[in-house]
Amino acid sequence: GGGEKLVGDTTYCDFPEAARSIQKIGDTMSPNMEAIIALHPDVVFVSTASQIEAFMRTLAERNIAVYVVDARSVDDIIDSMLIMGDILGTRPEAEKTVAALRQRLDAVQSKVSGKPIRRVFVQISNEPLFTAGREAYLNEVVKIAGGESVTQAIPGAYPNLSRETALKLDPDAIVISDNEGNHEPNSAFANSAAVKNGQVFRINADLLSRPGPRIVDAVEAAARDLHPEAFKEN
Repeated sequence: GGGEKLVGDTTYCDFPEAARSIQKIGDTMSPNMEAIIALHPDVVFVSTASQIEAFMRTLAERNIAVYVVDARSVDDIIDSMLIMGDILGTRPEAEKTVAALRQRLDAVQSKVSGKPIRRVFVQISNEPLFTAGREAYLNEVVKIAGGESVTQAIPGAYPNLSRETALKLDPDAIVISDNEGNHEPNSAFANSAAVKNGQVFRINADLLSRPGPRIVDAVEAAARDLHPEAFKEN
């Protein structure tokens, strides 16, 4: 509910459509500090990234508040909207949005309840092979959708897997964060149950790999892929 208060965003910010016309301040890894300061913001929302301490220190020296969003679960993503609503003075709008999102998540969980739990590998990139580790919210996306991430115990958020490690996983379903260069499963999965049985699914990376409200779209898509029988019309 605070879109009209937004004065700057990154080159990756392309949704909703109005975000495209906001002044760009660089990308998430190398923001243009001069451009940010020139906008005279009251607060800067930052996702966890490298150089964050130096970034925050520079803004603090100019009395610009910083709020760091570190989403490690779907709940974290949704709760951050409420916190942003508090900061922006739009709590009622935020609560309405969050309630609708939680209702959709509850509906998914109700539909997949009691269904066989699928063993899922989430492929973030093909080569090198990156996936969702212990600290990634994508494991919970898979869980809500009626699956279990086969990499959920691997340390880190987005670990780079060796071919040997990938071969041992043998998932029965593969969910690909579909973006340029990442459309097909890594060759290490050629003989996996997932590939042999045609259980390879592609979800738009903008939905799956961005910690925003569209993560619920990704959960719904994953659930339909993993348990299509639960979504058949009566």
